[in-house]
Amino acid sequence: MSKELLMLVVFFAFSSLCFGQSKIDMKDVNAMNARFNGTLRNNPANPNYFTDNSGKAVYLTGSHTWAVLQEISSDPNPVEIFDYKAYLDMMESHNHNFLRFWYFEQPSKACWSDGPTYFDPLPYQRSGTGMALDGLPKFDLEKWNEVFFTRLRSRLIEAGNKGIYVSVMLFQGFSMNIHRNPKSDPWITNPYNPKNNIKGIGAADSIPDDDVHATVHSLKNTELLKVQEKYVAKIIETVNDLDNVLYEIINEGGATDWQHHMIDFIHNYEKKMSKQHAVGMTARISSDFHNFMLYESKADWVSPRNTAMENYRENPPASKYNKVIVPDTDHLWGHGGNYKWVWKSFTRGLNPIFMDAWGPLGFKTEQFPKMLLQGGIWKDTRDYPDWEPIRQNLGYTKVYADKIDLANMFPHDELATTGYCLANPGNEYLVYFPEGGNAVLDLTRAPGKYSVEWFFPLLNLTLTGETYMKGGKLEDFISPFTGDAVLYIKKRE
Repeated sequence: MSKELLMLVVFFAFSSLCFGQSKIDMKDVNAMNARFNGTLRNNPANPNYFTDNSGKAVYLTGSHTWAVLQEISSDPNPVEIFDYKAYLDMMESHNHNFLRFWYFEQPSKACWSDGPTYFDPLPYQRSGTGMALDGLPKFDLEKWNEVFFTRLRSRLIEAGNKGIYVSVMLFQGFSMNIHRNPKSDPWITNPYNPKNNIKGIGAADSIPDDDVHATVHSLKNTELLKVQEKYVAKIIETVNDLDNVLYEIINEGGATDWQHHMIDFIHNYEKKMSKQHAVGMTARISSDFHNFMLYESKADWVSPRNTAMENYRENPPASKYNKVIVPDTDHLWGHGGNYKWVWKSFTRGLNPIFMDAWGPLGFKTEQFPKMLLQGGIWKDTRDYPDWEPIRQNLGYTKVYADKIDLANMFPHDELATTGYCLANPGNEYLVYFPEGGNAVLDLTRAPGKYSVEWFFPLLNLTLTGETYMKGGKLEDFISPFTGDAVLYIKKRE
């Protein structure tokens, strides 16, 4: 056995010991669920947000990073593992309430890096006879690695204890060779490669997912689909009793009809269970995918991509599709975004989230495309200058989401000359001034007295006026600060 292979065997053996969790008592589950008002479901009064048993609108916002569920390392025998507790502490301190659980299907190799990358734990046992293409035992797709499911459940409960909803990612588009990297194709180690499992089930090659070919995440592979359904059922059975769970079918992949099938499968499977959870569909990274496929789907929430017609990066379109829309910097930039984008998205009725470079993605900087280097500063670091303001302002928007009567607030771009206005006309208005300065707010049909409050995101400063403002006219507001500002007015009589 080669030294590298021996180190890899040690890594998986070591991680399986380290990642095992103690059995969770139902008292812990009940205590965690008590922080929530049941599971999330679509809000008939305001489809831009979820609701729960309280009947109130639930705004989702937060950050996510890659190693929250699986360890990701460029070393087959890592010295350190990801500090999940510290990441949850950061989320809690920043007032975040939504986290994506990243999941990678392959044990090693990543199409974004020429260097070695390892992922652990995985849901299947490597107990098969014969060797897979990476030189380790083949996967048995009928035997579960309970370490994976125990870790999933316990980490969901840890997040729930801090009031955080978690989207459980079920499959991974980047477990295919999306970047067509000739030096590091994850398909070589993927369990769904027929050469890597004992029954030879899988797809023919690593064609990135689309709506034509029989890819890994496709209805055209009926035998593989049955395996995937059993895996999804196992996930559901593992976490169904938890109130803070949502599902995401796949990250940036999956044939459209396959995603629809999986959405229906989850909804139908949970009908017979004690709880039902919201299911999400996200944009696929391919030219044949369009955002209307999300809006017209049966998904309860969606994450779109940026297009020339829907500029979710610079001028997010107002939510109008009767869906909970969760714009994610991951699908819009990869590495990107700024704090002004957070406020623009919030005042357009959206639920913005941030892909946070909190921990490295298992590669060294010299292995990644240099387009991510900005002025010599590496974007894949937690201290990149734009990232902390984004983290902070996600939490600031949640403060206002909790403060206003969100269930009755809708985007009303036509009421403010800035174009960013969330309002319940005649009662409450939240207006964003991206460049500060002045703006006109149309209150001609809203007579009465209003209290006035200014919030300045850069300073985390709130100023409240001592006098009331009268409505019933076009009102010109001038920000008292040179930077961007948020205006909040509420009717008093």
